[in-house]
Amino acid sequence: MKCAVPVIALVAFLLAGPAHSQTTGTLAADVLADWMGQKEQLMGIADAMPADKFDYKSTPAQRSYGEQIMHIVQVNSFLLRSLGAKTAPPEINMKAMAKADVLRALEQSYDYGAAALKEFGDAAMGQAVDGPPFLGRSTRARIAYFAMSHAMDIYGQMAVYLRLNDIVPPASRRGV
Repeated sequence: MKCAVPVIALVAFLLAGPAHSQTTGTLAADVLADWMGQKEQLMGIADAMPADKFDYKSTPAQRSYGEQIMHIVQVNSFLLRSLGAKTAPPEINMKAMAKADVLRALEQSYDYGAAALKEFGDAAMGQAVDGPPFLGRSTRARIAYFAMSHAMDIYGQMAVYLRLNDIVPPASRRGV
């Protein structure tokens, strides 16, 4: 039950985001649809910062904008490996710093996630696997939603970085 409220809140947030394709109402299809919706949302916010500001930090102690995106890439790659998919992870430049390279790395991490998630139907999505130590044994669905909730945490920080540079985040431009 502890995880149900955050997962429900995340799903509601994701569904309020970019347009999602209709699913078949299955767990596996819903997880994949949410993953793809988040890819669209993250690619949009990542691209919103001009290339010459990818090294922007809100304070010296914080990650730069580009580093925030690469943190998502690193965590996605780490978490998705624990799903046990047969799809091999891509060769991602984890030291990317230039905007084009960072966007490519982000796209690769979401494409890898989509390919991995497509391997699992509802039964497999509900099976427990050995997740990372901080999650322990978890269902594949929980691991996927943990990755998405982590990315949305960083998304919120990225929105602040944009606003500190007088840029309206893409999700806030709707209806304007």
